[in-house]
Amino acid sequence: MPREYTSLELKMKEYTSINKVVVFVLICVIYFLLLFIKQTFVIDQIPAFQFLEGPSLLIFKVMVGLKYISVPLVYAWKFTVIGFILWVGCFLWGYRVNYKQCWQIAMFAELIFFIPQVITILWFFFIETNPTYWDVQAFYPLSYMNFFDHTEVASKYQYVNSAINIFEIGYWILLTYGIHYAARKKKSIANAIVFTSYVPLFLLWLMFYLAVSA
Repeated sequence: MPREYTSLELKMKEYTSINKVVVFVLICVIYFLLLFIKQTFVIDQIPAFQFLEGPSLLIFKVMVGLKYISVPLVYAWKFTVIGFILWVGCFLWGYRVNYKQCWQIAMFAELIFFIPQVITILWFFFIETNPTYWDVQAFYPLSYMNFFDHTEVASKYQYVNSAINIFEIGYWILLTYGIHYAARKKKSIANAIVFTSYVPLFLLWLMFYLAVSA
């Protein structure tokens, strides 16, 4: 028998009961706005991009436009893949959590990644006000990359070092709570599901990236 909802879970149920399509659109809009602010007030202000003209400027604008267009596609793909991973993990551990719930768990947990986006924008607004493009690309708050000088780190390691961060660990925790909330059973099993499904595949992806990167 599933356990009863706790008072906190009842509040979570109330907050997450809104239309999931609306939540998805809201996530896309928030990311779009953050991307626009970062692009307009940080990247576009880098001297190297202010003097672009002709074909170089056109290519730059096309690349920026593709970033905006790809936002909903990237999110839909990410939630679909991670939802499937969680669903398989739940199935293997005997948890009755359907795929739709797993997809929604991945979607709501994604909200944590808006925090480093905001921190990055504020960082280059008020602290490092004259960055290079590579300074912006290599910056990720509270990540393993912070222990290194990015100019001395190969580009393939920059991505991996940035991907290992506090917010990623927070994402794992949110996935665990999401499964625990959806299944209403032992939290220890919810931890096991995430740490035997999503986490190993995330680490394998980083190793694969290192292997195929030049």
